[in-house]
Amino acid sequence: MHIHILQHADFEKPALIEKWAIQKGHKVSFTKLYEAFAIPFPTEFDLLIIMGAPINVYDDEMYPWLSDEKDFIYRSIQQGKKVLGICFGSQLIADALGSKVYANAHKEVGWFPLKKEDPGSHALLDLFPDKPMAFHWHGDTFDIPENCNHLFSSELTLNQGFVYQDRVFALQFHWEMDKDSMQEVLPHMEEPLEGEPHMQTKAELMNTAGFQSNADFIVRLMDYLEDL
Repeated sequence: MHIHILQHADFEKPALIEKWAIQKGHKVSFTKLYEAFAIPFPTEFDLLIIMGAPINVYDDEMYPWLSDEKDFIYRSIQQGKKVLGICFGSQLIADALGSKVYANAHKEVGWFPLKKEDPGSHALLDLFPDKPMAFHWHGDTFDIPENCNHLFSSELTLNQGFVYQDRVFALQFHWEMDKDSMQEVLPHMEEPLEGEPHMQTKAELMNTAGFQSNADFIVRLMDYLEDL
């Protein structure tokens, strides 16, 4: 399988996803939008993965390449490709499918459990426990697009994930993170202010069993995508 990854920042890497792909013997290629003046989007691939970013979907004027990326994602979906969007990537998928992306009431940063929105409604949900843990790092949210299955929510964020046509998956959270990739992300995070219950300290982000569950859950997710 040829996996192509859209990466928006050098410190937001595919981490456990890339490790899985290498172990499986898949081909992995990248478009690194943070360093490209001319963007070489591929024409042939089997799975498109859209990574997170420290920017917003509606920042087109600040990042001129963003409109080209949105068009590429839209065309990939229309061409029947398998697509996985993570955090900012999930917001780009929501945008491509015609839904609104906007600021959430509060930032959500830390290890918090998810809730299956409709257990038994989709085969992917059967692969995970009732309240799977996940790492969250986002301030925006999205509406669920039409003709999509709502997959996950959390206490703070109603729309944490959805699937379109059983091949396009949008997940607002990060199951790809391991300890090494978290270490790269930490310098770009702010410590929470008093009274922000949905933001954990940097120390809390590193002292957690979440990395172990991430390593388990990402394999289940990627194996599912591989078999589609």
